[in-house]
Amino acid sequence: MLKLKHINKIFNESTPDEKIALDEINLHMEPGDFVTVIGSNGAGKSTMMNMVSGALTPDFGTIEIAGKDVTKLPEYKRSTMIGRVFQDPMAGTAPTMTIEENLAMAYSRNKKRRLRGGVDKKRREFFRESLETLHLNLENRLNAKVGLLSGGERQALSLLMATFTQPSILLLDEHTAALDPARAALITELTKRLVDKDNLTTLMVTHNMQQALDLGNRLIMMDKGQIILQVGEEEKKQLSIEKLMAEFQRIRGEKLTSDAALLSV
Repeated sequence: MLKLKHINKIFNESTPDEKIALDEINLHMEPGDFVTVIGSNGAGKSTMMNMVSGALTPDFGTIEIAGKDVTKLPEYKRSTMIGRVFQDPMAGTAPTMTIEENLAMAYSRNKKRRLRGGVDKKRREFFRESLETLHLNLENRLNAKVGLLSGGERQALSLLMATFTQPSILLLDEHTAALDPARAALITELTKRLVDKDNLTTLMVTHNMQQALDLGNRLIMMDKGQIILQVGEEEKKQLSIEKLMAEFQRIRGEKLTSDAALLSV
């Protein structure tokens, strides 16, 4: 469903500020895979995510989604294949529009645009049923402006909108990092339910090691623009934070930095 082949990216090449952001990244994801990505700040996690979405293009290498080479395809054309939830709860929704209007836009994301009336009774009922799965009472607030929702409610709505069209690949970019622990736990549980329901192929970046261990069937660790560790399903079940840190030290010959966000549980 997703193939990254020999992806390389250098920022500010041939200048004093040159930075190798991605160095020979290779990642293959089968349909239904849920891969969690961990690594300290500057490891290349978000750059890799932006490569998949089309926000960035690689200097070398190819990107395939659902068997299609999308390496040179712009972000807006890839959007029909991709659902994405960002770290900032404000980023995934239109605050001045109602919940219903936001859902209507998401519902039509991969459909041809044509002149038609507003949301009909059948679609409104579908929206209500979908919102009921969030258990946040949003189904009774369809006409509320999204800007009036709490951060957790907006992130839950963003997650629902990103999965509406059952995208080829779902990108979760530290989507619980800006929330308090209680709301982060709610969004984590919701993520698991929505991904499992439609068996969505999912790539999730997180600083939270415990979250990376609790979700998904595969895990990768990045450092300095490289994937330094890939863990399959059976091995992942035996992992702990301590074992992950020991693996980093074994591979890199140094201890993982004591970044509070990275070590959060």
